[in-house]
Amino acid sequence: MSSTDAELTRHVHAERERLAELLAGLPEEGWAAPSLCSGWRVREVVAHLTAAFRTSLPSLMAGLVAARFSFDRYADRAARADTARLSDADLLACLRANITHPWRPPGGGTGGALAHDTIHGLDITEPLGLPAPPVERIALVLAGTNPRNIAYFGVDLTGVQLRGADADVRVGTGEPVELPAKDILLTITGRRPLPSVTT
Repeated sequence: MSSTDAELTRHVHAERERLAELLAGLPEEGWAAPSLCSGWRVREVVAHLTAAFRTSLPSLMAGLVAARFSFDRYADRAARADTARLSDADLLACLRANITHPWRPPGGGTGGALAHDTIHGLDITEPLGLPAPPVERIALVLAGTNPRNIAYFGVDLTGVQLRGADADVRVGTGEPVELPAKDILLTITGRRPLPSVTT
């Protein structure tokens, strides 16, 4: 699936707006509920989603140095620090104010921004039973997947090809396993176990 930068940007904005609307109706206990990100509640995920909108480059670099250049360690510390000083309303306001923010992850481009927001959006919506992103949006994220992305999450697809049951997507090579696109994305990002392959 090929896509233009304009199309990806439209989906980035739409996903942020979708999440903001869902979060606006979330009660306090929903913000405190566990997310799919290990050790993070929903509020930590929202803090992480919005961190780039609040963080200057010097602050980011200082945080990375303090975390011994482990981005995961830095991100965890930053999310916890932000939720300690910002209310849920503050975090939601930050997301709403930055629907069209041009942030892109280093080296990831617009596709990386869409993947970041979509995956972390699922971290929030899945455990709460809230609606998932449109299949078309998830398919765009999957279209930009490569072996390096999958390896980052510690997922081994050796001998397996995940095929979309509701979208024309294929990830990996080998024995075909058909899943909804959403479940493929959750699987290759380590949120769900890889289905067993029967031969």
